[in-house]
Amino acid sequence: MLDPIASRLEHYMDLLGKRQRLTAANVANADTPGYKTKDIDFQFEFLSQVEGGAPNVIDVEGLSVKNDGNNVNIDRESRLLSENALRFNLAASLLKVQVRAVRSAIQEGRG
Repeated sequence: MLDPIASRLEHYMDLLGKRQRLTAANVANADTPGYKTKDIDFQFEFLSQVEGGAPNVIDVEGLSVKNDGNNVNIDRESRLLSENALRFNLAASLLKVQVRAVRSAIQEGRG
């Protein structure tokens, strides 16, 4: 990897991808009786030093439960999908800056 910052950005983007898949699964199961909303403790997972492994998936507490036992809140999930997309785009932009800096340093070293 390029450097520690790029490595952390990669880890961050990986977690965002995993969270995006969980959120999409929540939306897909919005009408599944008994389905419980899943998520990851994003801050804990990002700050942990374990990279590349599967994050700890948790049931989301505090959501209202429908008569069929399902607790998916489409508004919450839509917000998370949008938030994840924004975060991913920001991290990708930061990673591009890192790559450009390394490329520039390599090109300067040749001259």
